[in-house]
Formats: sequence, C-alpha cells, structure tokens
Amino acid sequence: MSEQTEQERELAEVLIEALELEDISAEEIIAQAPLFDINAPDSLGLDSIDALEISLAIAKKYQVQLKADDENNKSIFYSLRSLNQYIQDQNG
Repeated sequence: MSEQTEQERELAEVLIEALELEDISAEEIIAQAPLFDINAPDSLGLDSIDALEISLAIAKKYQVQLKADDENNKSIFYSLRSLNQYIQDQNG
C-alpha cells in the first residue's frame, strides 16, 4: 500500500466534504483502492449519485469538468489516485 500524496490528501478531503462521509477520514482513504466497487477490499462503495456529487465538487474546487458521457469515466473514477491524476493532467 502506498501513501497519499499531498494532492491526493487534499482531494480526499474534498470527497469527504462533498459526500458528507462521517465514518472515514481523508487519511484513511487508500489512494489506489477502488472508489465504487462495493465488493473490493478498502473500497468506499460509492454509487453513481456520489459520482455526480464528486464531479460537482471537483468542478468547483479545481475548475475541471467531468462529463457524464466521457468514455474514460470508469478509469478516471477508479480510485482516488486515478481521479487526482486526471485533475492534475487537466490543470497541467
């Protein structure tokens, strides 16, 4: 398991706030763990409504638009790390 980067930690805090997650802290989100697969160990078990909330929070915080019809959404939203990488690439 690798640790979060500073940018991943900041994004984890955005997710915690946007989704009002009360049972987990930003530090506890494993950067490479799946965000949406409820059967995967360490997954947050998020759903499509959560993805919408995340997209809105990211647009507000980072000015990065995540489109619902983007064919790459599965890989972009796979984990905290992949989501952070997408944001960094868009703001690069």
